[in-house]
Amino acid sequence: MTSIAKPPIRHPGLKTNSLGLTPRDYEGVMSTLCAGCGHDSVTAALVQSMWELAIPPHRAAKMSGIGCSSKTTAYFMKQSHGFNSVHGRMPSVASGANAANRALTYIGVSGDGDSLSIGLGQLCHAIRRNVRMLYVIENNGVYGLTKGQFSASADIGSTSKKGDANVQPPIDPVLLALTLGATFVARGFSGDKAQLIPILKAGLSHNGLALVDVISPCVTFNDHEGSTKSYAFTREHEVEIAAADFVPLRREITIPASDTTVQVVQMHDGSTVRFRRLEDGYDPTNRDLAYAHVRACQARGEMATGLLFIDENGADMHAVAKTVDTPLAELPFETLCPGQTALQALMEKYR
Repeated sequence: MTSIAKPPIRHPGLKTNSLGLTPRDYEGVMSTLCAGCGHDSVTAALVQSMWELAIPPHRAAKMSGIGCSSKTTAYFMKQSHGFNSVHGRMPSVASGANAANRALTYIGVSGDGDSLSIGLGQLCHAIRRNVRMLYVIENNGVYGLTKGQFSASADIGSTSKKGDANVQPPIDPVLLALTLGATFVARGFSGDKAQLIPILKAGLSHNGLALVDVISPCVTFNDHEGSTKSYAFTREHEVEIAAADFVPLRREITIPASDTTVQVVQMHDGSTVRFRRLEDGYDPTNRDLAYAHVRACQARGEMATGLLFIDENGADMHAVAKTVDTPLAELPFETLCPGQTALQALMEKYR
C-alpha cells in the first residue's frame, strides 16, 4: 500500500522541545491501519515520548518485522534511519545495527505474531544479549495481515472471527522476559497514554533491552458470530461488486483518568479486559516479586500493567563484549582491519 505524506501544515502555537522541534517533526506518513486501531494510539505515544526526551530524529533507528504492528515505524520520525526486516527477524537485525553503531537510539516495534511465534528465538537472544533498545510488542492476539488467525498470545477460550475457540495456552511476553533475565519489563494499554508515555520514556532511557508489551485491540478481528458487522453477516447481506472484506469504522478505545487500581475496559467485540495498575509500595527491582505479581493477576483474570521490573545495573551487549566506546561504524578501516600480523597474534591466543 502506498504511503501518504502528511500535509506540512504547522500550528504557530505548537510547543518546541530543547532541539527547537515540535511534535509534528516526530511524525511520519499517514497511517493506513484500520480506523480505531490501537496501534495508532501507540504511535501517538511514541511521538510524544521522543519529543519530550528531545531525541534527534536523525540519531535514531527504527526496526520492525512483518505485520500490522511492524507498519508502525513508518508513522513516526520520518527523518530517522529505518529497516523493515523479514518476519520475526527484527531482533537480530537490530542487534547487528547496534553492534555497528552504538551511538544511535534504537526502537524496535513488533507484534505478538512477529515476536512470539516465528520470531520467538530471536526475541529470546536479544533479551539474553541485553541489546540496548526499546522493544515494543503491539499485542492483539491475532495475525491482522492474514485474516485474524490466533497468535501465540491468544487467551484460551478467545474466539476467532469464525467463532472457533482457541484451546492452546498463551505465551506471556512479560513472564517470558522476566524468566530470561530481561533488565526492563513493562506492560501498558494503548488506550492509556497517561501510563504508557512514561513507560516508553523510561524504556528509551534504559541501558539495555527495555521490553514493553502493549495490549492493543484489533478493530477488524475482534468481531464475533451474530454481529451485524461481522464478515459472515456482511457477505450474506450485500451484493458484492468486488471481492473485498468489510472493515467497520470504530473509535479507538481509551481509558479516562482514574485513581482506581483495577479498570475494566470493553473491547470492540463486547468482551472485557481488566487492567490492574501497580500498587503503592511495589518494588520494581525485585524480579521474583514481579513474576509473582503477574501470575497473581492472571489468576484473578486481570492484566498487570506498569513498570514491572527494572535492573539499572545490568550490563548491555557492548559491556559484555567489551567493545570500544567509539561506534564501529565510525572507526577507520585501518583500525577495524589491522592486518595479517595482528590477526596472527590474535589467533595465537586460541592455540
